[in-house]
Amino acid sequence: MELRKDFAYALVVPTSMGVRITPANGQPVYASDTFHMQVTSAETNVASISSYLGLPVKVLTTFVKGSPIAQMIKNNLASRHMAYEGKEVPQGGPWGYRHQFNIADSGFGSRGPRVHNDRAGEVGLTLNVKDFDLDRIFGKEGVQVLHLSGLIGALSPSTGNFCLELARAAKKYGTRISFDLNYRASFWENREKELHEIFTEIASVSDILIGNEEDFQLCLGIKGPEAGGKDLAAKIESFKEMIARVKETYPNTSVFATTLREVTDANNHKWGAIMLEGSNWHVVEPRPISVLDRIGGGDGFVGGLLYAILRGWEPEKWIQFAWATGAMATTFLTDYAQPADEEQVWSIWKGNARVKR
Repeated sequence: MELRKDFAYALVVPTSMGVRITPANGQPVYASDTFHMQVTSAETNVASISSYLGLPVKVLTTFVKGSPIAQMIKNNLASRHMAYEGKEVPQGGPWGYRHQFNIADSGFGSRGPRVHNDRAGEVGLTLNVKDFDLDRIFGKEGVQVLHLSGLIGALSPSTGNFCLELARAAKKYGTRISFDLNYRASFWENREKELHEIFTEIASVSDILIGNEEDFQLCLGIKGPEAGGKDLAAKIESFKEMIARVKETYPNTSVFATTLREVTDANNHKWGAIMLEGSNWHVVEPRPISVLDRIGGGDGFVGGLLYAILRGWEPEKWIQFAWATGAMATTFLTDYAQPADEEQVWSIWKGNARVKR
């Protein structure tokens, strides 16, 4: 995959920033009185792999003017080595805009995690292409890869158009486009026609498409497999059937990927992945991993995949590194992995958890 050489940023991600509130010690929310609050967003979870490993990353977002949560978010992004820009939106009083809240426990053993999203009045709803100079970002500064998420594309009519214009600008200036479909039924309700048109156009110019069978069917209208059981072989074959149809519709896309997860209990999963690069299939059959907190594992996978592509490695290594960064993310209480270096990631891939002195 050919990437631009003249760039200020390896990766740019548009996102709506918020905070996650998590009870201590793996307890459920309703039974807790002590909570930890941290900064989060799916798209910056992805970008963290590249930023912690030294590649230049930029976040396009929006902030509530004068909000202490906004300041917390800015401080966090800076600590993760990420540049950012975004409009300061007035709160508009106590019932105005705010940053989203994600209220989630980690689960423990036989008790699975539960997540409650509170996005009323989310300032990210106002993300607007008019607030960013796309010619400067993609033309003068330069970007190797733009990563888009269906979560942002479907957030509001404004954010859908925002993502569409970002994709058009990226295409104009030779920036590669990664698109994680991330279907959410509640976002799509009564907006199916509008969002299908937006997602279809973005997918048509994307170089990398990420999603599961539901994502490709419900976002892009691609027919799913005729049949398939729940065993591993059937899952892999059903994904291959799906991608064959997707590739016929989107022949310019060169990479398709998804993760495979089998849950034994909240702290023990089997983790795998499938990737089509060109005409070559790469499969990592699910291997056991220990899970401290599962949220962000899929984002870690996408982040590792993009980092490996940006580094110009052989495709076989893309899925291996992505599998390992996804597994790594589940060992952190933050929703994002914080790799110390590439060696740490490759040790996870190799199953080497010995102490390093």
